Amino acid sequence: MRHSLADLLRQRVYQIAQGYEDCNDADDLRHDAMFKTAIGRLPASGHDLASQPTLSRFENSVRPRQLLAMARVLLEAFLKQYATAAPERIVLDFDATDDETHGQQQFAEFHGFYDEHCYLPLIVTAKVDEGPKELVAAMLRPGRSHASTNALSVLKRLVAAIRSRWPKVQILLRADAGFAIPDIYDWCEDNGVKYLIGLAQNVVLLRFVEPHLADARAEFEQTGAKVRNLHEALYAADSWSHSRRVLMKAEVAEQGDNPRFVVTSLAAGDAAALYDLYAQRGEMENRIKELKNDLQMDRTSCHRFVANQFRVLLHAAAFVLLSFMRKLLAGTRLANAQVGTLQRHLLKLGVLVKETCRRVLLSFASHCPVQGLWVLLLRRIRAAAI
Repeated sequence: MRHSLADLLRQRVYQIAQGYEDCNDADDLRHDAMFKTAIGRLPASGHDLASQPTLSRFENSVRPRQLLAMARVLLEAFLKQYATAAPERIVLDFDATDDETHGQQQFAEFHGFYDEHCYLPLIVTAKVDEGPKELVAAMLRPGRSHASTNALSVLKRLVAAIRSRWPKVQILLRADAGFAIPDIYDWCEDNGVKYLIGLAQNVVLLRFVEPHLADARAEFEQTGAKVRNLHEALYAADSWSHSRRVLMKAEVAEQGDNPRFVVTSLAAGDAAALYDLYAQRGEMENRIKELKNDLQMDRTSCHRFVANQFRVLLHAAAFVLLSFMRKLLAGTRLANAQVGTLQRHLLKLGVLVKETCRRVLLSFASHCPVQGLWVLLLRRIRAAAI
């Protein structure tokens, strides 16, 4: 055997991180001197890396129990980054996205909202205090799933792992209206997890907000500028066990009325501040775009559902790797760069690779614009003891 499981995993993750998401790309890249060096083989005399058939067999060899273990590793990678000091608050953002399918993939089903045959992955990011959003969970789900399917079980697993590390940390759940179900409210309230969750419009909520919308319309007619006012009310749907605090946005602009509703268990804070805190979940959309547009997480073209879930975790691992690089570039011009920018500016470079009997030498072009960034990045990697 020339290819250990660790080497196959590294090869697949490094290819995805570089923007080569297809196993077919390995037929050329298996000979590449830099890929061989990155995986720990000598660039000239070392054996070539795995081919496409080998990687395809690898992806289809994974079992559900191994997927669960890999999901735990994804979470553990996040927790280890903050091992030196206990955070005060962790914000967990839950969101669903579509993963369009084209073929005979298991559990690919038609979803009416997206008007396509697809999977419906669940993506969870975590934000520690004022830090960046970190990917902590990525679960593939059948296409006809509700947005909240399996969300509570994932939330329980995340909260248990976080509190085992930091028992006193404050945890806040943010999610859109797809996750507005009583089971999530009740569990959060019983377990000390605060939440800000969007609510879909209904007749009762619209009746509550109508007087405030009328005031906003009058102000808009006078000034011509967009009006955005925040109010709140106690509200209980028929399926709720008790009344809850609901934030109501009464917004009027040239496009017309734009009422929005958010249910929360947070007692402190005015409505405007809490709604702005909820609105910050929009930054998660950028992380999903990076996963789908830059890393092609939606390339779930295997027939077996388990193999496709494995692919999602491989793409998640590539995202975590690039996110870590981005954090180490703090204070540089790439500190807030998107994943695609990191790929183009840092990874897809031409270097001269020379193998001697004692070492492997990598030589940048004399005018390479990111030489200094790579020197800084390598120093910080060593300092982080990675």
